[in-house]
Amino acid sequence: MQNDTAERIKRVTHELLIERGYSAFSYADIAEAISIRKASIHHHFPTKAELVVAVLQQHREALERNTALLDEKLPWASDRLRQYLGYWEACIREQKEPFCIAALLAVELPSLPEEVQRAVKQHFEVLLGWLIRLLKAGARDGSLRLEQGAEAEAEMLMAVVHGAMSSARVAGSGQVYQVITNGVLQRLLAG
Repeated sequence: MQNDTAERIKRVTHELLIERGYSAFSYADIAEAISIRKASIHHHFPTKAELVVAVLQQHREALERNTALLDEKLPWASDRLRQYLGYWEACIREQKEPFCIAALLAVELPSLPEEVQRAVKQHFEVLLGWLIRLLKAGARDGSLRLEQGAEAEAEMLMAVVHGAMSSARVAGSGQVYQVITNGVLQRLLAG
């Protein structure tokens, strides 16, 4: 029961982060959403920063699991890249997770507590590392064409994906994300 409550708290926090960002939600919002007292939230997560770090850790671990599955199941790097881009396109279209919370929190980085800043940066390091490995693999297997080094291409790709999420949010349309990311995908695809 206690773990179930902590998971419900993290799930609602994740939703509130996507909806409002770090500064615009409180324990009162979480308590109201899941019908518990604020003291119960403090029991599981003494501070808001600790709670958000736990949510970011869960988000990063899902990224690590899912990218490892892509690496394991799809031999061609281009197929893994398509799948990654398609995952976010589906999340945006279905509104199940229309924005990466780490990207959203990155915008607020200067005003976040230090431990949350570290967790955001750690998420980006993990994602960047995977993208670099993916692009290098694509260059080796001939399925991707890199105009610059893998590191620069990975940074650009990450910026395009997160920027496309922002543009889709402003436009209220997942199609905007798809148009933007299809452009970068076409540039990277070999032959």
